[in-house]
Amino acid sequence: MKKFLSLAVCLVVLQVSSKAQFTRYIVKFKDKGGTPHSIANPSTYLSAKSINRRTRYSISIDSTDLPITPRYLDSIRLVPNVTILNYSKWLNQVAIRTSDANAITKINSFPFVSSTGPLGAKLLSIPGVNISANKLLVKQNNTTPNTPDQNNRTALNYGNSFNQINIHNGQFLHDNGFLGQNMTIAVMDAGFNTYLTNNGIDSLRINNQIKATWDFVANEASVNEDDAHGFYCLSIIGANKPGQMIGSAPKADFYLYRTEDVASEYPVEEQNWLAAAERADSIGADVFSTSLGYIDFDNAVFDYSYPMRNGNTAMMTRGADLAAKKGILVCNSAGNNGNGSGSFIDYKYVAIPADGDSVLAVGACNISGAIASSSAWGPSFSGRVKPNVTSVGVGTSFINLSGTPSNGNGTSFSNPNIAGLITALWQAFPELSNMGIINTTQEASHIFSAPDGRFGYGIPNMKKAFVLALQKVYQVTPTINSCYVNAEFKAKDNGTGVYELQRKLPNETVFSTRKTLNASSGTFALKNYNFKDTITTTNFGVVNYRIKHTMGTDTSFFYADFTVTHSSACVTSVNTVNTYQIVIAPNPVGNDLHIQLGNLVSNKIAIRITNSKGALITQQQMNGRNSINLKTSNWAAGIYQVEVINNHKTIYTKKLLKE
Repeated sequence: MKKFLSLAVCLVVLQVSSKAQFTRYIVKFKDKGGTPHSIANPSTYLSAKSINRRTRYSISIDSTDLPITPRYLDSIRLVPNVTILNYSKWLNQVAIRTSDANAITKINSFPFVSSTGPLGAKLLSIPGVNISANKLLVKQNNTTPNTPDQNNRTALNYGNSFNQINIHNGQFLHDNGFLGQNMTIAVMDAGFNTYLTNNGIDSLRINNQIKATWDFVANEASVNEDDAHGFYCLSIIGANKPGQMIGSAPKADFYLYRTEDVASEYPVEEQNWLAAAERADSIGADVFSTSLGYIDFDNAVFDYSYPMRNGNTAMMTRGADLAAKKGILVCNSAGNNGNGSGSFIDYKYVAIPADGDSVLAVGACNISGAIASSSAWGPSFSGRVKPNVTSVGVGTSFINLSGTPSNGNGTSFSNPNIAGLITALWQAFPELSNMGIINTTQEASHIFSAPDGRFGYGIPNMKKAFVLALQKVYQVTPTINSCYVNAEFKAKDNGTGVYELQRKLPNETVFSTRKTLNASSGTFALKNYNFKDTITTTNFGVVNYRIKHTMGTDTSFFYADFTVTHSSACVTSVNTVNTYQIVIAPNPVGNDLHIQLGNLVSNKIAIRITNSKGALITQQQMNGRNSINLKTSNWAAGIYQVEVINNHKTIYTKKLLKE
């Protein structure tokens, strides 16, 4: 994560005019001195789920996790004519509303305050206002789409959403049981109109998948009567209407947070998002899905020029990167400003917070994979590849306010589509961190090796991402003891499929199959396996191995090669007969068999070898010798029995495998 720049410069510039123009301000504190909380005891401000996320991914609790010092908030609250709107512990600041210049003067006099500066004019929240294409990143088209032909390629009947799932091979995740179960997505948006009654997402209500809501604009719990933009985005992830529309993670749980006031455009909306993000973090959200973006505001003094979209400047960008630092996977629309028709020469580049170094910024394409002309460009001003990936944002299916599928355009819709799929992928591989999942998704995208400023790394293939994740969690520990190679490995599977051990000896140019085994029964989990191989060759050197994993009828791949060094002749373990030691090696045998009788020496000792049918292969009199070498190159492959005979009486037998 990068270091974050201060807002001090902007605040100084705005101080002179703020008294007359603004009623909402940010107050930044110098420290968290005197806090009753401690880093050592995070249970007083973080839920068990949030702490577990940090523990799982070895993330340290730090000072940004500590709540703002209560006495600082109390002091602000007691200033006449001041209302606290919300606050951010990550950036150690509070948003207030006041029209009293004396109040600002009083606050600035507090020794624990580092600065104050305006966030916006008087709050104007007008229900039913039209969606702004710039900040909400969507262009709506309420025509009913044609149902695509699935051709029986999946177990689920997606209906209208098939194309936007299929372009990512997302049905592979769903068909293997990964639909977002036990994962939590926080959706921050402009409102979720009709979510309490809309039949298009009735399964979310029936199954209690909507866990909490809050309106950070109006400071109330209800988000049902506000703008519908957030509802549309929610449906792209969570709809579960077979034959009509199935979302990209329909079994996930959700927090619904309103942070955007569509009636105005001021940085207070960034602050609202910060407050929502911190609440979602503290109660244990896994993924953020936000289809909001900011470049220009109602007052141009707040605008973000391209150099300011550098991953370090905007409050919301810094907050998004901090969320990622705390283990949350942050997905955000890249922006609909790709046509460059805004107020800046470089208006076309990704909006904030998509410029964040740890934010998965999502561009828009159509179902054929062609980029949408309105999709914002990369890179960020810092030179980072943006967008990171691209998903369907042209003709994307969503549930409208009547509860039926409609089509819409914009990165607002491409973002939740991929956010749901990446949630399902993470459900399958919790061993990987948020950034590990992002990297895997990027690696599985169609132009990963040559990213550009339109697609980023490209359109992800979730089946390929699944295989890459399997390869990343796979572990192997090879050991060699004389002629025996033991390959203990761990791999994830769901109880189906086959593993195949392949070997290439020092004198060989191609791999050959040595062993196969079936996956262990059970649910999808990391399981322990073992292959045992025998090397009988005297051609010493590095022996190469690899394991092939076959899943179903159309998926097979190799895990990373591993090697052992074969440096000594094969000797099997010693077998004890009374006071004598007898060695028969190697076993399995290749071209040469060695028999050592220890101190068992007698003219009456003989060696007798028969095949599996009892037919005599050879019988040798030892004549006082205590060892013998036999050529076995012309023996047929199979099981043989070796007998040691003393004075016509068998004193020892051993089964021998000829390969």
